[in-house]
Amino acid sequence: MQVWVLPTAWNIILDIAVWLLIQMGAAIFCNRLPLSFFEQSRILTRIYPFERNGRFYEQWLKVKAWKALLPDGSRLFTGGFAKKRLKGASAVYLERFIMETRRGELAHWLAMFPLPVFLLWCDLPSFLIMCLYAAAANIPCIAAQRYNRIRLRRITEKGGNYL
Repeated sequence: MQVWVLPTAWNIILDIAVWLLIQMGAAIFCNRLPLSFFEQSRILTRIYPFERNGRFYEQWLKVKAWKALLPDGSRLFTGGFAKKRLKGASAVYLERFIMETRRGELAHWLAMFPLPVFLLWCDLPSFLIMCLYAAAANIPCIAAQRYNRIRLRRITEKGGNYL
């Protein structure tokens, strides 16, 4: 399946450059979508029963222990919405935060979809490394976005402004 055979150094350089383009491209694309696109959950951002109101992320993934260590890419974009910490407690702010978790989650899902392109120049062991990178770089961010959204949804369903 590998189309091009490159020297190892060039393979690594190409991998890094393509990942940078993919990650930034997904972020830019999602950042340019109107906020109204994120008002409703869609198939990828819908909350599912296995998440058990956030307990899955607390019990199995221990998300509270590491989510603060994740980078917040909002500073890369003019008008980016910081999601590292809550900066308000109004219902309007919390709803916006929920929408922005959907935006961030979608960007991370989209960043993993082009993974098969690496088969053009990566041998199988290298491709498996690319799969591990895709998972390590995106799944923790997706989990944190989903966990935060579930918590914020519980607050807003109680009437908001409870922080």
